[in-house]
Amino acid sequence: MINPIQERAALIARQIQTKIVRSPQLGLVLGSGWGTVAEFLEDSVCVPFASLDGMPHCGVQGHAGNFAFGNLEGCAVMIVQGRFHMYEGWGPGEAILPIAILYELGVSTVVLTNAAGALNESFHIGDLMVLCDHINGTGKNPLVGVHATNEFPVFVDMTSIYDAKLRLVLNDVCDEQGVPHQTGVYMQLLGPSFETPAEIRAFQKFGADAVGMSTAIEAIYARYLKMRVVGLSCITNMGAGLCEKKIEHSDVLSCAQERGKIFAGVLRAFARRLAQGA
Repeated sequence: MINPIQERAALIARQIQTKIVRSPQLGLVLGSGWGTVAEFLEDSVCVPFASLDGMPHCGVQGHAGNFAFGNLEGCAVMIVQGRFHMYEGWGPGEAILPIAILYELGVSTVVLTNAAGALNESFHIGDLMVLCDHINGTGKNPLVGVHATNEFPVFVDMTSIYDAKLRLVLNDVCDEQGVPHQTGVYMQLLGPSFETPAEIRAFQKFGADAVGMSTAIEAIYARYLKMRVVGLSCITNMGAGLCEKKIEHSDVLSCAQERGKIFAGVLRAFARRLAQGA
């Protein structure tokens, strides 16, 4: 594979391999407020981004900046505790670098999580949304400039980007645990400013149910690498103009963190199902 992103990821992955004893099967990319699940890892190993040559630094509140490895409900897991958002000035290559590293270490299934604002007015703050599709509103694509090969073409089919079977597993898990959940279309924007009421109305007409500043380009790259992908959003606020409350990043973090144990329960049950052959 002639791909500078993967070459960089391979160099970082080789450094990580000296610190872990078991190749991970499942990757969890944790958005704001989702970090509680790492507390349930058994035989855990933490590898800070800062300890790895070639790894960018993580600079957003709510993103710890570590890789965590261990056993979660019988499943070998690699947790990405932090993202490199394009609104920080990173390019798409840095934004999807953790996905590339997951692949290099053997991960075949990835769960992308985030905090999101609701566009669908039937949603409630605190709901989980299982992603069935997305709209990439960033104007960026991580496959631009990547050299296509027969094994890894860049004209990747996105008809079923979020794995239908694994989406059913997530819905079942939420039902079993009594977690309010929705299914919907996620829209990624560049950020960092929140949307205007007029933009929210426009995105509703596009067919989006929730909006955030991550996930879609990661999903694109993961599908390019032939990984199974599922996505989960925590609805932390209503979009601008859909309620009178002013939108603050601190409120987004607070809502997500309040639901942290519930999120951890969902991800633990999902990992258990995957270990059982889901």
